[in-house]
Amino acid sequence: MRTSTQKRITKETEIELSLNLDGSKNINIQTGIPFFNHMLELFAFHGGFDLIIQSKGDIQVDDHHTVEDIGLVLGKAFREAIGDKQGIERYSSLYLPMDEALARIVIDLSNRTLLVFKADFVRENIGGLSLENVHEFFKSFATEARITLHMAILEGLNDHHKIEALFKGLGRALKLASRLVSHDLPSTKGVLT
Repeated sequence: MRTSTQKRITKETEIELSLNLDGSKNINIQTGIPFFNHMLELFAFHGGFDLIIQSKGDIQVDDHHTVEDIGLVLGKAFREAIGDKQGIERYSSLYLPMDEALARIVIDLSNRTLLVFKADFVRENIGGLSLENVHEFFKSFATEARITLHMAILEGLNDHHKIEALFKGLGRALKLASRLVSHDLPSTKGVLT
């Protein structure tokens, strides 16, 4: 089973998370940030994951700590669930439309951390999520998952649609890159570091 359960407690947040990469879309997200809940639900649904997140954070101060810490915890859970990467596809790339918005997501489950993020937003927040923290979430996720992640919005007018395309696209790209396709480690080096 490619699963992970994580817990993180700081003075700013308390997060419990469980992830099953080969799940049946059992999803329950409670972050205290309505739009962020929705985006994480879309991420899990389109990835085909089971994802349970219970989070309490200092959102009365700002949503930054909660969003960043969930990214860290989810990234760590993904890294643990994917295991030694034996037999995975490793790479994936896709374009995902959401009405007028178009996102491009490219992934290498390489154990090398990098985020290239190209997206501009007009609004300051949607449903309690500060849009500057969208980048922070993906950066935190890529860092703890130890993946190379390129994300770009190629077209789009509506910020909701642009962000939705990014979250859905990440879920689908991770599903493709993490699928089991052989018994080999997908590296000519013999290791993924």
